[in-house]
Amino acid sequence: MDRKSEIISAVLELASEKGLGSVSMQQIADKVGITKASLYNHYSSKDEIVEAMYHYLRDNTKKNIGMDSFDVDKLIENRSLHEILSETADSYRKMCIEPQMLMFYKIIMAERSINKSAAEIMVSETRTMINATKMLFYALQVKGKAHFENIDAAAFSFAMAVHSIIDFECDLIHSGIGNDANMLQTYIDEFCQIYGA
Repeated sequence: MDRKSEIISAVLELASEKGLGSVSMQQIADKVGITKASLYNHYSSKDEIVEAMYHYLRDNTKKNIGMDSFDVDKLIENRSLHEILSETADSYRKMCIEPQMLMFYKIIMAERSINKSAAEIMVSETRTMINATKMLFYALQVKGKAHFENIDAAAFSFAMAVHSIIDFECDLIHSGIGNDANMLQTYIDEFCQIYGA
């Protein structure tokens, strides 16, 4: 593991124990076993570390679950709308619940109302998801798999609904209440009935 990866892992661990707002650059340096001055040679601020952590964890998680090369044409070839949307939503769920990514999201979501950098990461993640969904939906329309009166609005509502359902599932599990594994599938069933070509 290189030094920057060590720093990211240290911040993730410290933030999960204390909350991101309570973690100082000195604590990070101590956890990694370097001086504070050496830490500043790698990152100029805690916000810069958090931003790097987001990209590092997201990229690694996508590689680990096979999402690093997204080929829309390959995804939609010889598949029904239901299969395409189910696979897409399931891939996003896998990314969100991968242990390090889930820990990171919990930290960021807890901080987003008081930390501008955390809010910016959540905005970036949501925009990435919406844009990927728009790209997919335009391809679905062109290939005759779906019919949308307003592709952008349909993509936005699908992306936000999937995001909210996955958040709700995580909250149910974390609270010990359990999980309704059919929520996402029920939503996709209804969506396909409305927009299927």
